[in-house]
Amino acid sequence: MISDFSAAIAAPKILRFDDIDAFRSSVRHLDVDFTPLAARISAEQIILNLPGCDVNYTKSFPRIIDVQLGPGSTAVGFSMDDGVPIRFNGIERDRSAIVIGSGGATYSAVESTPRQYASIVFTPEIEDRGWPRTDLGFKIFETSQSAQNLLRKLVMQVLSVSSELAQTSEAAGVSVAIRESLLAAIDNAFADVVTANWATRANSTGQFKIFRDIQAALSGDVARPIYSRELARQVGVSVRTMHDAVQRYRGMSLHRYLRLRRLWLVRQRLLAGTPSVKACALACGFWHLSEFSRSYRSQFGESPSETLARARQG
Repeated sequence: MISDFSAAIAAPKILRFDDIDAFRSSVRHLDVDFTPLAARISAEQIILNLPGCDVNYTKSFPRIIDVQLGPGSTAVGFSMDDGVPIRFNGIERDRSAIVIGSGGATYSAVESTPRQYASIVFTPEIEDRGWPRTDLGFKIFETSQSAQNLLRKLVMQVLSVSSELAQTSEAAGVSVAIRESLLAAIDNAFADVVTANWATRANSTGQFKIFRDIQAALSGDVARPIYSRELARQVGVSVRTMHDAVQRYRGMSLHRYLRLRRLWLVRQRLLAGTPSVKACALACGFWHLSEFSRSYRSQFGESPSETLARARQG
């Protein structure tokens, strides 16, 4: 009902980050967990909260990301630029692609280079427009380049005029019109969806479930050494099946992924003021301390002791 969404427009919020330790996602209804793949970042979020609809524009940085949508929402996403493809749910493709998730759906992505993308989150869920239905995971589809270009252009137009429109007496009616324009553009994108083998593979649930089980098994144990055989036993699959799942959804070996997660955990503990670099490294499974220091510096651009010293000074 139109009256449910006829509230005033607020000017978009612009958030900028040049420090991975300070980065926090401020997108509503999306729970974001990330592991950085770069020591230095330049990130930006532009967030426009409309009645029943949020428009989010992100300039991202190299990272591994896991996202879960909150209940009662529908999220639609697409890239805003062209570059090295993002690995989304195990498939590296994003040109002419659109993703969708509803009510608690999750996705996994690897962004190996800085990229720009948009997400539009509707609350409550969109159930009456014939969009693809999703389950526990987001789904990705191939649409036409013209439909994707229309979405990109519309998002930039909405963000560019919203500050000015927020000051007008007609702002409440304008918010309804903007939401309707976004819905229409997304309708058009899903109307142009074509059947593609890569999308069918990306939307398969079998291997994704194995990957999510691996993530769940690691969530409480990444601070201590976890070995392939033990992890495979917990998940209930063979070591080969487990390695294949991690390689697909992370684009790297299980060993490298676990190492990255532990390095990030060490950094978070150092920033929290842990008493000792050595004790922290050993607790997180790094027994070769000189190799650990080299890996840490390569990943974050400073030594572990420098990180701890900054935390104590702050």
